Amino acid sequence: MDDRFREDPYTFAAHIGMQMLDWSEGFARFELPLVDFTMNRHGNPHGGIHAALLDTVMGYAGCWTGDPDLRQMCLTLALNVQYLSRPRGAVFLAEGRKTGGGKSTFFAEGEIRDETGELIAKGTGTFRYRR
Repeated sequence: MDDRFREDPYTFAAHIGMQMLDWSEGFARFELPLVDFTMNRHGNPHGGIHAALLDTVMGYAGCWTGDPDLRQMCLTLALNVQYLSRPRGAVFLAEGRKTGGGKSTFFAEGEIRDETGELIAKGTGTFRYRR
């Protein structure tokens, strides 16, 4: 990834440990280590962790401008998360892809795997560009 496009995590992302790994036209990849405070009372990652990570990678996937000085932002209009499996590993790796849209809205899909390759969750989203 070209370091000119690497963004420091926003406050919430930094708090839960999210880090950008890759970002390009229609694509974003982030990681999130699973630690004690990301777990629910059953010892599994809290569903909100999955949702926040998918929301982030899908949003970034649709907001690429190709210009590090021109930032595009978006708002989430709808988010759907499918919880598929528990992780075998200790790190979530999420990828988001823009799948379509127009001038004011876009659609994206994402998935979360752990470092063993286990498919943990999938999601889709609808986003509105901020002016």
